[in-house]
Amino acid sequence: MTRRPPAEQPAPAPRPGTAPDIPRTPLRVAVIGGGPGGLYAAALLKRLDPARDITVWERGAPDDTFGFGVVLSDETLGGIEHADPVIYRALQDEFVRWDDIDIVHREGTLTSGGHGFAALGRRRLLEILHERCDSLGVRLRFRTPAPPAAELSPAYDLVIAADGVHSLTREAHADAFGPHIATHRCRYIWLAADFAFDAFRFEIAETEHGVMQLHGYPYAADASTVIVEMREEVWQATGLDACDEQQSADQCAKIFADALGGRPLRSHRSAWTAFRTVVNDRWSHGNTVLLGDAAHTAHFSIGSGTKLAVEDALALAACIEEQPDLPTALAAYETERRPVVESTQRAAAASLRWFEELGTYLDQPVRQFAFNLLTRSRRVTHDNLRLRDRAFTGSVERDFGCPPGTPPMFTPFTLRGLTLRNRVVVSPMDMYSAEDGVPGDFHLVHLGARALGGAGLVMTEMVCVSAEGRITPGCTGLYTPEQGAAWRRVTDFVHERAPGTAIGVQLGHSGRKGSTRLMWDGIDEPLADGNWPLSAASPLPYRPGVNQIPHALDRAGLSTVREQFAAATRRAADSGFDLLELHCAHGYLLSGFLSPLTNQRTDSYGGCLDNRLRFPLEVFDAMREAWPDDRPMTVRLSATDWAEGGTTADDAVEIARAFAAHGADAIDVSTGQVVPDEEPEYGRSYQTPYADRIRNTLSVPVIAVGAISSWDDVNSLLLAGRADLCALARPHLYDPHWTLHAAADQEYTGPGAPWPLPYRAGSRKPPTGRTDAPKPRLTLG
Repeated sequence: MTRRPPAEQPAPAPRPGTAPDIPRTPLRVAVIGGGPGGLYAAALLKRLDPARDITVWERGAPDDTFGFGVVLSDETLGGIEHADPVIYRALQDEFVRWDDIDIVHREGTLTSGGHGFAALGRRRLLEILHERCDSLGVRLRFRTPAPPAAELSPAYDLVIAADGVHSLTREAHADAFGPHIATHRCRYIWLAADFAFDAFRFEIAETEHGVMQLHGYPYAADASTVIVEMREEVWQATGLDACDEQQSADQCAKIFADALGGRPLRSHRSAWTAFRTVVNDRWSHGNTVLLGDAAHTAHFSIGSGTKLAVEDALALAACIEEQPDLPTALAAYETERRPVVESTQRAAAASLRWFEELGTYLDQPVRQFAFNLLTRSRRVTHDNLRLRDRAFTGSVERDFGCPPGTPPMFTPFTLRGLTLRNRVVVSPMDMYSAEDGVPGDFHLVHLGARALGGAGLVMTEMVCVSAEGRITPGCTGLYTPEQGAAWRRVTDFVHERAPGTAIGVQLGHSGRKGSTRLMWDGIDEPLADGNWPLSAASPLPYRPGVNQIPHALDRAGLSTVREQFAAATRRAADSGFDLLELHCAHGYLLSGFLSPLTNQRTDSYGGCLDNRLRFPLEVFDAMREAWPDDRPMTVRLSATDWAEGGTTADDAVEIARAFAAHGADAIDVSTGQVVPDEEPEYGRSYQTPYADRIRNTLSVPVIAVGAISSWDDVNSLLLAGRADLCALARPHLYDPHWTLHAAADQEYTGPGAPWPLPYRAGSRKPPTGRTDAPKPRLTLG
């Protein structure tokens, strides 16, 4: 928090309310739940206005708590320091601090330093907050269930529901808060050891029943938190589902005996739990507001639960102090906190999924495995890990094959007979600027500029295999000799003026998403006139009542389309393209065969996944036969439809496996755009986990794509072994020379990113005006 609540002051004079029964600032406050968030909110509100009457209800005893240790960040501690120095000083006296993370897996222990942690016992944290609330005059009611919020609301100006992940308040008013709760695939248990680890410890145990992991960290000079986690099926196979609390602790101590030095583990109300991610559409309802886990949860592997609750309390108290009335304050609280929480939840979700899929990473080289673990949430990256621990990061780079001074993104990569000089791909982007399918000057300049910009591979937009396979009238094609000659003009420019840059072509057919307007005239809207008939796997319109109903391809139609792809492939080879990609994503024709949402056929091309794969594989085989053997072929997939009943991540692995078995040299992993009612989970690098899973399950090269926006992201994904190539679209629209500028930013001048001779004078950033001021030298009295 950068905001500074004012210091303690005498109770203010009564203030007029903004509504007949609601004072400008709440004077009577009810807090449901005596965890850290609820207690801290009570203390802050009482400190800011001693006249407030505040009661906290806690159904447990003062020393009842779930878990053992609490980790807080420096940022959170800074907010506490400015909001309540008394609590901050008490916490400072209790903290255990350390910098290292130990990762124990197969070949031993790897240590990465410079991370900076502070922890204390959860019970001690509660004691500090109890003492502070007592000193301020907050009324604490232990062993007393709170009255329902509906009963408290009329009697109090503000009701704070800090009643945890299983919030009864949220459940009772679900229609108002709009909760969404997802239960995940691992079981975990909180335990403790009576000694202090000397680092944050991640240890992997490979047992006969499956993989388990230990998360451990010190929280006192003589105590550590130990969390043991594993997939549900491993938990059951091990028999832990039938163990009581003590038996579970004993079994976990036996499994991780080396980490514990043979010491026992102890429990306190410990139970095996499946983590639940909580999201709410709204955080307040009338004068009742959700706080902490009642409003949102984030997986413990990024240490965020108590941190988020404490930060919620800080923000809520500050907004109440700053805003003119309670409704405005509650709205401001949610507006301030929601983006922060959503960002944390995205990072936590990435970390959670990483541990769910831990088994796919076990065969990675040991240092790459450690780097992958450390960067799993995407909040720790290659660049900031290098700042924290240059020696560790350097060792990972050397194992990856980076020559001295060479970032991972500027190492070469070979697909079949094509060696790319770096790992950056200009992603296919439809430009809708062709006439009769013929690429013109615009395409020459667009693709030529990006080839000059340093990427290892530049991809065309989806080039259509027939006139009726276009998305819009502005789409390019490779179904006439004129189009082939025009593309030859583009490839000749790239090869002659940007030597070392490869250019690839993506071939596709629009299917049911064709015959629409140019994107800027109305994306996916049918043409006002001049529509052409559409074909698809099944006669299902993209949007019923808006887009036309396609006809289902019969055997003759399938043969025709298959030959169209093969003919376009021959033209692509003659046009001089270095790489060929088959578009099986985004709801276009072949994607429509793969997804169960769009393929409802009852013949051998519909039904089970093997049948749905049949026609796309037939097309691929025809193309592979027509394409020169030394040139690589890739396939773009939608690895999830982001819709119930659609393609899943498990399906995507099997689809990728099938294409790899038929000769695909790499899988270009995208997601969605198959059905209009999809619900994507947008965020930074949000599609990369699907590429990661395919690569590390099948050992097949993958191209990662989807909101990869920085060179630091690219380096991180490559070094962690989540991708082999990274495709970027919008960054290359913003900056055609994105790759060269990434090299300049990293002070790299090697063969992976050579500047074209005419541009070489601009290979360093232009100087800018000074922004620093003279430093003070003397202090005059």
